[in-house]
Amino acid sequence: MADKKIRHHVKVNYKPLWILLIKRDIPKQKLREMTDIAPSTFTKMINNEHVALDVLARISLALGCGIDDIVEIEGLLQGDVTTEEQS
Repeated sequence: MADKKIRHHVKVNYKPLWILLIKRDIPKQKLREMTDIAPSTFTKMINNEHVALDVLARISLALGCGIDDIVEIEGLLQGDVTTEEQS
């Protein structure tokens, strides 16, 4: 019997965070200062790149919201990667 393994590519989008900051009238620089996030990490977020979970946790705690309120996660299937034979 053959099992097909599918590669999942996970995309993140921080648009909910930027919308929340606008609604609360919090400048991005103020959030960075409140959470002690490095400028390079913040740049990753602006570019919708992956950041460490502790960064998202610090932001959630500072804003009093859940992680799902600041990031959207999308999984994309990229087709068959390998086929393995099982005996």
